[in-house]
Amino acid sequence: MRRLSAGRRHRILATVSLVALPLVAALAVPGAAAASSGDVLPAQAHPSQVADFTHPTTIDNRLFPLDPGDEWVYEGTVTEGGEASPHRVVFTVSSLTKEIDGVVTRAIWDRDFGDGVLEESELAFFAQDDDGNIWRFGEYPEEYSDGHFDAAPSVWITGMQGARAGIYMLDHPQVGDAYVQGLARSIEFYDVARVYATDVRTCVPAGCFSKVMRTNETSPLDPAGGIQTKFYAPGVGLVRIGAIGGDSQERMTLRSMRHLTSSQLSYVDEQVRRLDRRGHRISDVYAKTEPVK
Repeated sequence: MRRLSAGRRHRILATVSLVALPLVAALAVPGAAAASSGDVLPAQAHPSQVADFTHPTTIDNRLFPLDPGDEWVYEGTVTEGGEASPHRVVFTVSSLTKEIDGVVTRAIWDRDFGDGVLEESELAFFAQDDDGNIWRFGEYPEEYSDGHFDAAPSVWITGMQGARAGIYMLDHPQVGDAYVQGLARSIEFYDVARVYATDVRTCVPAGCFSKVMRTNETSPLDPAGGIQTKFYAPGVGLVRIGAIGGDSQERMTLRSMRHLTSSQLSYVDEQVRRLDRRGHRISDVYAKTEPVK
């Protein structure tokens, strides 16, 4: 969830720890060019080759639970070129699913507002493996200008054009663990995260939280992007986003969270279906996916 300028939409860190995930070793590409010494690019392997998905849409990882009808609202600023502008993100879990590359995933509706105007509306797809790790399987982000649809140039779906899912959240993260979060070479998207701390206390408008995990994230393909910090509270999920260096900086805190009523969730599901249908019309990559159900 790193909302920067269009060229910076795709996010996140550096070197990979083999202790964190046997998957990383299994996915290493011999001789692959890396962004810096020690970086490892994952190979083109399907996640089901290294993990089982028996109940993939039951996402109950304590640091990033995704229950249909849950909604988080974040507020803060994005600073680019020395200018800070108000920013708001609404992250909603739908009741719909989409099968991607053989795994059923949960569809998330993620809206991004700048100065009160819609800038991006995105479908993101997550699944949890049998070990409790959460995987991100792809994204369909639509970009808007003055609140009107502009384009969707940054679509990536695992299994298509060499893109591969990555782990978004480990089940039992430890300090020093690092993991690839996704790879889509066609849009220069390569995310990696490293666990920086697991016992942080932080206060945001939504409340104060203990036993919070902090990750540091960057993109080895975007060295000017700096480091993005994220803070995850047990039983809640993402509560704070910060920035260290970089030519674009996002700082957000959790303003509120709620569970939608059945009518509100029905509205979200309908918006997800509309986005999904449009994605099939305008994106050659997305058109190859199954419709949401």
